[in-house]
Amino acid sequence: MAVAQTTEFDIVIAGAGMVGASLACLLADTSLRIALIDRLPLTPASDSLEQLSSDKFDPRVSAISQASQQLFRDIGVWDGIAAKRVCNYQAMEVWDAEGTGSISFSATQIREPELGSIVENSIITTMLHNRIAQLENVTAISPFSIDSFETIADEWGSCVQLNAGEGQSIRAGLVVAADGANSKLRQLAHFECREWDYEQHALVTTVRTEREHLNTARQRFLETGPLAFLPLRVAQNDDDQHFCSIVWSMLPEQAERMLALSEAEFNTELSAALEFKLGEIQWSDKRFVFPLRQRHAIDYVKDNIVLVGDAAHTIHPLAGQGVNLGLLDVRALAEELTGGIQAGRSIADSVVLARYQRRRKGNNLSMMWLMEGFKRLFAQQDLGIRWLRNMGMNAADKMTPIKNQMVRKAMGLDN
Repeated sequence: MAVAQTTEFDIVIAGAGMVGASLACLLADTSLRIALIDRLPLTPASDSLEQLSSDKFDPRVSAISQASQQLFRDIGVWDGIAAKRVCNYQAMEVWDAEGTGSISFSATQIREPELGSIVENSIITTMLHNRIAQLENVTAISPFSIDSFETIADEWGSCVQLNAGEGQSIRAGLVVAADGANSKLRQLAHFECREWDYEQHALVTTVRTEREHLNTARQRFLETGPLAFLPLRVAQNDDDQHFCSIVWSMLPEQAERMLALSEAEFNTELSAALEFKLGEIQWSDKRFVFPLRQRHAIDYVKDNIVLVGDAAHTIHPLAGQGVNLGLLDVRALAEELTGGIQAGRSIADSVVLARYQRRRKGNNLSMMWLMEGFKRLFAQQDLGIRWLRNMGMNAADKMTPIKNQMVRKAMGLDN
């Protein structure tokens, strides 16, 4: 990581999470001067991972697709992630709480070693930050909390100046907003968005189950929202298969009630909600709740600012595709920027940025509408719709070629 004193860069990436940090790593082999900024200090590896142990997991996990795994391999961090703690899952079971409909997916059927990997977010970000510390053309500036920005034009073109408190500022020809669902940059630049509240909250925690998860992800569609059990692994060479991360989407009042329950009461309700597929819940960690909202920017590009990841789009977590879509964004943006530079174009060339938007907008929208359709379909309690829904799931489960095509797309193999 460079330690230059300059406040002028070719690119500033706002947000040092998984998406922003991955973009910085993807651009490591270019001649670009890159600043990676974040409102929070970048945490040293020893501090961020010391709390994780054989029975303590980060409550924030991601289902990493094979396409995302390949991106992490390309930037040299996947081996470190896998060495720390990863759970590869080979199967997925999905079923309807209101009927007999079910569908299952298997890595064996598509001749792949796994469907994906469940990884704690803190492990991924730590390995990315370790990699960034080795890059000569990337300067990490944190904490840097953006208060305002201005576009400055001169005879050579234009750049964006980001201003923080106490007179601190940095400039760049291109600013990438990777600062999350509540992106400050998106708001300051007045990007227009279409958004609506799902009227659901997601409850997340880690649990220990009576039965082994068998490296299988499970999801049950309840009347109030989907419940997902994502398998966790204690350590690389440990065969303990009793820990899972859960994401339980529910009505806000239900989430409030769940937070108020004792651990024993919560464990009992959770066991029943999964129909005791993994036996009794023997232990559960602290519970966290956050509201769910869908959002999509009408445009990803505005002058010298470009949106990626959750800053551009947020999606219901029922399929675990959020971070994978963001990583596909930065892969496409890095390729277009690199190609543009090789063709002699400026870093914020409108043609180059428009290509990025065309590559990603349609793909993101199609995934968002698919997830919205699933959510609405399973929220319907009309008896006829429930019957058709269950029949449809059972029929789709028997259509192996179509089912396999669906899962390959979700894995990022056919994008």
